[in-house]
Amino acid sequence: MTANPLLTLFMPMALGIIMLGLGLSLTLADFTRVAKFPKPVLVGLGCQILLLPLVCFCIAKGFGLEPALAVGLMLLAASPGGTTANLYSHLAHGDVALNITLTAVNSVIAILTMPLIVNFALLHFMQGDQAIPLQFAKVLQVFAIVLGPVAIGMGVRSRFPAFAERMQTPVKIVSALFLALIILLALAKDWQTFIEYAPLVGLAALSFNLISLAVGYYVPRLLKLSQRQAIAIGMEIGIHNGTLAIALALSPMLLNNSTMAIPAAVYSIIMFFTAAAFGWWVNQLHGQELAAEA
Repeated sequence: MTANPLLTLFMPMALGIIMLGLGLSLTLADFTRVAKFPKPVLVGLGCQILLLPLVCFCIAKGFGLEPALAVGLMLLAASPGGTTANLYSHLAHGDVALNITLTAVNSVIAILTMPLIVNFALLHFMQGDQAIPLQFAKVLQVFAIVLGPVAIGMGVRSRFPAFAERMQTPVKIVSALFLALIILLALAKDWQTFIEYAPLVGLAALSFNLISLAVGYYVPRLLKLSQRQAIAIGMEIGIHNGTLAIALALSPMLLNNSTMAIPAAVYSIIMFFTAAAFGWWVNQLHGQELAAEA
């Protein structure tokens, strides 16, 4: 595939605005909170970094996904949680502070883990000449684009908290519009492949989403974390940063493969409905316990 000037310009801009919105919601305390409450953070990161790629690999093999789609699903699994998890966690009475901390920490850790997971997927699923390794230096360039706006947003919030508070809503609206445009762009670029594989990709993405929510909720409960913490981790694990996965797949300077963007695009649509259902279910089941913890 040849580089598309629109993608070259649009993707960094879209990622920058979305990550600026994340930065406006973060403070240094969101990172230092790890030292105060290490167990829930470590449990969440363990599920995200260790369990989910293994689950995703099994799903990709089990559904017999076409190589590029399998790599795309693994790319999604390697992506950190999305900022939307914070909203869903709040609505479901989860520990939002834990969500914010997990998003912040995992976004930094992903700089190291994403190239490893994606390169493994490329080497395993793609044929020799199709497997173009995801160079660490290139990923570092992308995360400079990604984390730079986060740092700017955090700086703005630190110096001008009232302004940052006012800007959060409009930036979130713009981010949502960019997310919708990125999904449409991903589907439009490989529409025939999407039509051909939609049922299979949809089932694989749905399976991965439901298992992610289950792992994120039940593993913390087995390890004696509170209901609110389990809900927060469930949302964080179940709502991936699909925008980042799509951008990395479509980026002309990285994977440059629109087929790899399809699983993340489909997942980004599915997760809104499953996360809402998960939040409703857990509140119906444990409403009194959540009220006592609040």
